[in-house]
Amino acid sequence: MKLLFFDDWKLGVLKDDAVVDVSSVVNDIPHLGPHDLINRLIERFVDYRTRLQDQASRGQGIPVGNVRIRPPLPKPFNIVAMAVNYMEDGTRAEAAPINAFHKSPSAVIGDGDTMVLPDVPATIFEGEAELAAVIGKRASNVSAADAMEYVFGYTNFIDGSARGLPPAGNTFYQMKSRDTFAPLGPYLVTADEVPDPHRLPIRLWVNGELKQNFNTDDMAHKIPRCIEWVTSIHTLEPGDILATGTNHRGLSGFQNGDRIELETEGLGRLRFSVRDDLKRTWGRETRLDRQTKGQEGTTPQFSGKYAKP
Repeated sequence: MKLLFFDDWKLGVLKDDAVVDVSSVVNDIPHLGPHDLINRLIERFVDYRTRLQDQASRGQGIPVGNVRIRPPLPKPFNIVAMAVNYMEDGTRAEAAPINAFHKSPSAVIGDGDTMVLPDVPATIFEGEAELAAVIGKRASNVSAADAMEYVFGYTNFIDGSARGLPPAGNTFYQMKSRDTFAPLGPYLVTADEVPDPHRLPIRLWVNGELKQNFNTDDMAHKIPRCIEWVTSIHTLEPGDILATGTNHRGLSGFQNGDRIELETEGLGRLRFSVRDDLKRTWGRETRLDRQTKGQEGTTPQFSGKYAKP
């Protein structure tokens, strides 16, 4: 099942290319807002699945192009993102030690929204294409053997980054948790529709040009191990997001006016734009392009505030 919020935060089920309003099915779930509703629905999904399916099969759908799609998970309790979790097409000799970081719930935006680049002296702004697993029930000290039982579903996810901020070593928090730096969606796909999350093509386009193109089979620490490790540190709640990392080789700078599209097989296509009021520009090469030329690091900033002469 594909769940989404649309227009004024109505709950919908995607049926082919139409959205069926299923809000009436979940009216009895006490909630303070859409974030509360989806988290509680996930927690109690076994009680609602059949009713949602029935309503979706009977209801008159609205063409998806005629609605405003909202983030399917507007405000998760936790957004945990795995760090350096790909083998980079075999260019890493061994997996990096398992590691992760938090992103702020206020970073979430959805399909058709805008990522805003802040006025900070970043060396580059990037967005990392990722598969995100969504937690289905309260998870604490979960074993890897049992971990997939805790996965409710999956969605597309972008990990926005403001790289190179001073001072050196003060990195993840100010680089990753900025407002609008976690685009996700366009909908939430239940786990039964994703037979193998470790064998999914992921592609990201910038202004129609393919930049990232990799497969989740390159993931270093698989989802069960990630859940085991994270839940040994703190509890995950229904509706929490575990972003599984990216293959960095296709990363390139995001800049003003860019149109970004991310598609993971079976999860739909997430589209959003980028705004930079300072209109800074960077080279359009990917990291792989530069490595092929024997150049290290990210592309240089060409113009705008903080550009080095």
